[in-house]
Amino acid sequence: MDRIDEESQTPAPPVTFTGRKTLVAAAVAVVLIAGALLIRPARTDDDARPPGPSERAASAVGMGAPAAAVDLTALVADREKWLAAHADDHASWSVLGAAYLEQARRTADSGWFPKAEKALKRSLEAHPAEKGNFDAMTGMGALANARRDFTTGKKWGELVRAQSPRRWTAYPVLVDAYTGLGDYKGAQKAMELLLELRPGLAAYVRASQVYRDRGWREDAVVAMEHAAGAAKTPPEKAYALFRLGELSWERGDPQEALRQYEGALRADPAHAQALGGRARALAALGRDGEAVRDYRLALGRAPEPQLARELAELLESLGREQEAREHYDMLGALTARDGTNGVDDDVVLGLYEADHGDPQAAVRRLSEEWSRHKSVQVADALGWALHKAGEDSAALEYAKKATEQGLRSAEFSYHRAMIERGLGDEAATRRHLEEAMRTNPYFSPLRGPLAKEALASIGQPPPGGPEHLQPVTPWVEPDLPKPNATPKPAASASPAASGTPAPSPSPSPSAR
Repeated sequence: MDRIDEESQTPAPPVTFTGRKTLVAAAVAVVLIAGALLIRPARTDDDARPPGPSERAASAVGMGAPAAAVDLTALVADREKWLAAHADDHASWSVLGAAYLEQARRTADSGWFPKAEKALKRSLEAHPAEKGNFDAMTGMGALANARRDFTTGKKWGELVRAQSPRRWTAYPVLVDAYTGLGDYKGAQKAMELLLELRPGLAAYVRASQVYRDRGWREDAVVAMEHAAGAAKTPPEKAYALFRLGELSWERGDPQEALRQYEGALRADPAHAQALGGRARALAALGRDGEAVRDYRLALGRAPEPQLARELAELLESLGREQEAREHYDMLGALTARDGTNGVDDDVVLGLYEADHGDPQAAVRRLSEEWSRHKSVQVADALGWALHKAGEDSAALEYAKKATEQGLRSAEFSYHRAMIERGLGDEAATRRHLEEAMRTNPYFSPLRGPLAKEALASIGQPPPGGPEHLQPVTPWVEPDLPKPNATPKPAASASPAASGTPAPSPSPSPSAR
């Protein structure tokens, strides 16, 4: 108290002209800031100020949409700093978990998954599922689907739906989970509800996915074009264009696919999946050097096992065996990394083992996968592994499951054709090889040429069709009887007089 009194008695320094100007400026600044706070106390939806990087990323991950890499980095740093001092903020933990999950998608680094799981569990500890922590629950479902644990993804999605049936964020999780489990009718119902509740980017992307799986190609393209139209940011636009490129590629149009992939890269130059798609299209167009370059760049940005397999097979088709072996080894290392982070890579690993390793091991791996997930992708992979292991009769049952659901895949048709060839069914082999070539003759740099060779070796069916389908003697026009001439009526008995209608003339041969 004495010290305060002493300070209050200390004479203030004289205010010079410069000092008075400084005080006036400071006072004006305070008034302006106070006025600004009164006019605009908080950010609202119609705020004219552009959102910052972390706000943009938070908005994107909250909507289940792609976010830019720089924005994601800002959001992660912002939430981590905040949570260091506010560990009980369950909403921020959910946002951080969603940001980690989006980082995993962008970078194909499964090391983000355990971090996302930890953040989402912290959110559920602070605000349990029973009390309606929907953001964390849907985050857990999306995380499970990203790890290809579709049974767990389904459980989380259905839990959210049970507590809040009109909450739209449950339905993207359910569409992905049902698709991974092979429940395509369930996926379609969930997609229709999503379109009803929240038409927009997430809904149109899922609609395109469902239509593709049913074999409705035109509908899939239209839905993805709607998604591109609904995109509000460059990363969202890039994702929609990438998916349009994938649809073009699957229907055997590498030129159009290349155009879409390049559009995606113009919108988001860091989009690694679009870079891998461009590599695939360039290889189909015979631009092998550029394709190898793009594959290497894509793997540097997002080391995915499937991209490693595609590059290895391209190099093998070019006779570059040593380089191919390096990327097959990379595939093994990437799947091992994913396995430690809870990711199920059994389909891509099983196909690799069937073609380049131990088919019996592939059968065991994929049989276990089939017990968990009965999707067409698993059915196709298991059928192919059984064929490579010499069990064509069993293989055909799974090949039928893969090809008769509706999805049009050149790879699936080729696998079924080779299985039928092993069973000696030449007609079915020819039919499915032709189907593979019609669907996408560029589907694989290794198996595409093999499909063409197999089709050429089978040749065309013998002329004349099946026995007794065509007549054994030439057709001869029959000698038909001539029509009788119509007699002229008597003058005394005219139809008009008698009231009887006149008979109609018989039609001439030409009329008949």
